[in-house]
Amino acid sequence: MLDASLIARARRVRLLSCDVDGVLTDGRIYVDDHGHEFKAFCALDGVAMNLLAGAGIVVAWITGSAAPAVTHRAQQLRIPHVVLDARDKLTPWERLRGELRLAADECAHIGDDLPDIALLEVCGLAVTVPHAPAAVRAHAHYVTSREGGSGAVRELADLILAAQGRAGENRLAQLPPQTLARNAV
Repeated sequence: MLDASLIARARRVRLLSCDVDGVLTDGRIYVDDHGHEFKAFCALDGVAMNLLAGAGIVVAWITGSAAPAVTHRAQQLRIPHVVLDARDKLTPWERLRGELRLAADECAHIGDDLPDIALLEVCGLAVTVPHAPAAVRAHAHYVTSREGGSGAVRELADLILAAQGRAGENRLAQLPPQTLARNAV
């Protein structure tokens, strides 16, 4: 059975902000001989972000990366809010939250490393991935069973949509409740 406080947090989500490297990707950065950076994104996460947008949940990316690959993928998915090269992630998050007129408890963030802690401390639903350092996991309400770059955002989207009674809109959601409960922190 799902933890009641986790469900309550997920039910309130109107904004999901995502880190990129280590969340939407596996964290590895490929660089060719000409200095071009490459990243691999998970298609499951792309579908998940579109499902969230279709349910009226705003999706934003706030990342320390400035790689063109991030911009290209965000454009492919029509992500409306993308902040690149963010050393301080809290300031742009607060600005976006203000523009959208959302309370902090209506926001979820998924991140995997130390720059994400400031957001995890203030958002309503703090999520991380299994490979995150202990210092990051300590701030999470939920740790996904799927790794970054392997459907972690899809798992989170399924949780949010199920908590909001919209799992039927997502016919592909197949996470059994015991899996979600096991990952609640």
